[in-house]
Amino acid sequence: MARADDDPFWGRDKALHFGVSTGLAAGGYTAGALLLDDRWKALAVGGGVTAAAGVGKELADLAGLGSPSWKDLAWDGIGLATGLLLAWTIDLVVRGVSHEHPAF
Repeated sequence: MARADDDPFWGRDKALHFGVSTGLAAGGYTAGALLLDDRWKALAVGGGVTAAAGVGKELADLAGLGSPSWKDLAWDGIGLATGLLLAWTIDLVVRGVSHEHPAF
């Protein structure tokens, strides 16, 4: 496990965790929205893909392939929420809200 002073909360790798998670979540939502009618299912796809990637990365680190960090997971979660919110908001603006496409 990384020591606290070797694992700053605002480090460069935290920005990478945030950026990759944001992209995965937004991309997963977009793919889900193209394939599925319900927005909540697209949110689940984007969130599930991103959570699996982030947790999988930290489990690999825990197995000795890197330095596991709860701070990395925190930034993965922040990126996940940001990516889903961004993609969902764009979807609401582009497709609108109707009986066929409720907000959730």
